[in-house]
Amino acid sequence: MRVVPLLTATVAILTGLTSLATPATAQAKPADTTHTRHIEVRRDRPDPRVPVVVRKSGEALIDLNASAPGTDWASAGAESAVVSISVDNRYVTDLVVSGAQPLHRQLALGRLTAGVHQLRLHYAGERSAATSKSVVVDTLRVSTYAKESPEYQVLRYAPVVYGRNIAALGTPYQNATTDTPLIAWHESAPAPTPGHTKLTYSVVWSNEDGGTNTPALMARWGRTTDIEWIYSVEVDANGDRVAGSDTYQAPDHQTLHFTGRYENDHALLQTCTSNNNMCDTVDDPMRFFLSYLPTLPADQAREYLMDANPWTYEIMAKEMLREGKIEAPSATTPTTPEVSDQRNYLFAVVKKTTQPANAGASWVGVSLGVRLVSGDTVYLSHHLDPTWSLQRDDPAATTVELPAGTTADDIAEVTAHRVVVGIDTGATVHVTAIKRGFLLGQNYLPQQSFLTWNGDVTLDSTTTSAVLWHR
Repeated sequence: MRVVPLLTATVAILTGLTSLATPATAQAKPADTTHTRHIEVRRDRPDPRVPVVVRKSGEALIDLNASAPGTDWASAGAESAVVSISVDNRYVTDLVVSGAQPLHRQLALGRLTAGVHQLRLHYAGERSAATSKSVVVDTLRVSTYAKESPEYQVLRYAPVVYGRNIAALGTPYQNATTDTPLIAWHESAPAPTPGHTKLTYSVVWSNEDGGTNTPALMARWGRTTDIEWIYSVEVDANGDRVAGSDTYQAPDHQTLHFTGRYENDHALLQTCTSNNNMCDTVDDPMRFFLSYLPTLPADQAREYLMDANPWTYEIMAKEMLREGKIEAPSATTPTTPEVSDQRNYLFAVVKKTTQPANAGASWVGVSLGVRLVSGDTVYLSHHLDPTWSLQRDDPAATTVELPAGTTADDIAEVTAHRVVVGIDTGATVHVTAIKRGFLLGQNYLPQQSFLTWNGDVTLDSTTTSAVLWHR
């Protein structure tokens, strides 16, 4: 990886410059970094332009901290401000910014050749809340990954996602207010052909306006964000795309071969359904070129990437509030299936195996239960709907709704419950871990995980529940 120095901008920008004493290798982090501090991108001012020197051609990423004073993702009409980022007058990506608290974001800029380039930050007024006036950018850094870098191949084939423009769900700029792409990652695995690699790219959206209903999302997936793989490609031993190998997740969760356009080696896709599936034709004015550099560690739930970016939980919760998907507080909210304030939930990840594996219309799932120190009531993650229990055997995220105001100290024990869907298949379930458990704080950010457990509890037709953890 090479960190690119940012030269003094041509508009009034406070710039802090640090020279690189020696060029950084692809494997080593540079000893020094270059920062441009406090760039204000305003609705009523010229666009800031920042010259960027690229020492060696490669795939580029931009890291920055951004805030938008006067915006709040929970407030209708004040959701966000949008900055459109261009390189050499080539529109690259939008950045949706919400809230006055700076958030670190990493985006892709695509392929940059060696030499001097101009970065342009444009306040996209037509995409921003009418009441917003500016976006403040701090600690801006551009990095390039040359061909010899191990990260280069992943970035070379990363897709660009154009915004959604379903008329029933809003304007062509609807991803500035709903179901906005937040973060992305890649996974790499050996392909069937020896020496070949399969790359799969996934995105986390703030919600899905269609598809799985909100209570089922919380019970079955432990969140109300939407997480989908969107694009996959096979590359050969030389790092080149295998012709015809790339696929994408199309409407109705179909896997189709990509037949659309490329920008260099980047497939151009568009969110085209209410549950964030892809099409390979693009026509929306917004586009999102997220960084797919992060990867999902082995034996981790997909929500691990949200845990690594805790601000995603705040955006998730605020979208639920603004869109009226949260039930009114009452003494009975923990026992109703509707979603209450998401600060009322235990967010947990369970690891289990089912023998024989679940298949077909009948299957055996697991529900997580929580009992508080104040009573004998067991609150269940599936809200007594068998189909909302955990079917998959990957590390699986779920939530348990608890009375408002519950703290970690109020939780006495956590239990696992065998749940039958359809006809009992006789399957045995081995529950072997709770990988994390936390509550959201008053600011909707995850508090420190207080719940981990490792062991081997067996659930079968005669032993249908067991205590996993207790005080």
